[in-house]
Amino acid sequence: MRTKMRLLGFRGAAVKPLNEEAAAELGAELLGEALVFGVGGLCLYLEYLRQAGQSRRREEHLEQTLSDLRQSLEQLQRDLDELRAQGHAQGGAGHAQGGAGHAQGSSGH
Repeated sequence: MRTKMRLLGFRGAAVKPLNEEAAAELGAELLGEALVFGVGGLCLYLEYLRQAGQSRRREEHLEQTLSDLRQSLEQLQRDLDELRAQGHAQGGAGHAQGGAGHAQGSSGH
């Protein structure tokens, strides 16, 4: 009973002793409430862990996707540089043919 009174905020209040039956009933009630709060707290903690795990996995997935995209971008940049280098190497001959083809296309219309 003293514990219950302390939990309710009463300090130093005089409490008359309970008979054995009332004390057992109050003890069982306190034990039941503690059990309910304990299970509820455990459920909240487990849900927090589950959500944190999902968030961590989602973040890892996004990091992996970002890394893959960066690699693809680097590969495309290398391919573009390679194609530009090939275009510069063939620049004189390719432009002369392109000009002739363009002139033929114009006269055909």
